[in-house]
Amino acid sequence: MEIAIINPDTLSAIGLKKLLNEISADFIVRTFPDYGSLADDTPDMYTWYFVTSQTYVLYNSFFLPRKEKTVVLMHGISFNTVSAGNHILNLFLPEKMMKTELTKFFHDCIPLTTISEEPELSAREIEVLVLVTKGFINKEIADKLNISLTTVITHRKNITEKLGIKSVSGLTMYAVMNGYVEADRI
Repeated sequence: MEIAIINPDTLSAIGLKKLLNEISADFIVRTFPDYGSLADDTPDMYTWYFVTSQTYVLYNSFFLPRKEKTVVLMHGISFNTVSAGNHILNLFLPEKMMKTELTKFFHDCIPLTTISEEPELSAREIEVLVLVTKGFINKEIADKLNISLTTVITHRKNITEKLGIKSVSGLTMYAVMNGYVEADRI
């Protein structure tokens, strides 16, 4: 199994590589300091990609179609900022717990986290979410979608409740990681 680690933090990349090699000597693990280095290699040859959240967001067009084999590396994460379809690894886990999570992941083929089912947003809620991520205020969203201000507020409340995300930055990350908007269009 070939694994790519795309992480500019050399110590984190080396540590993760060491843990993966301890789990199985059959793993072929390569580290890359950035996406460009991976792209210069043969990026589609890898079975798994371990990638920082920033790289995942910036190069979403590459990683989103490979979502099932991409593990997003996050620092002290709030699991509500990503969807249930994303594999997440919290880099702040103690070594023993991280090994356990990785072992479960590779040997049992179960997600790294126990995230509940992904909530379904309505088409209108997705439209509102996209406009929120683009920086529109409630009144501008209402005007753009030809709905009342109260309806916009209701949609935003429903989005927040369904996703459990209250900040605009968290909503933006969710929207990018789920393909609703491209990072370079925000």
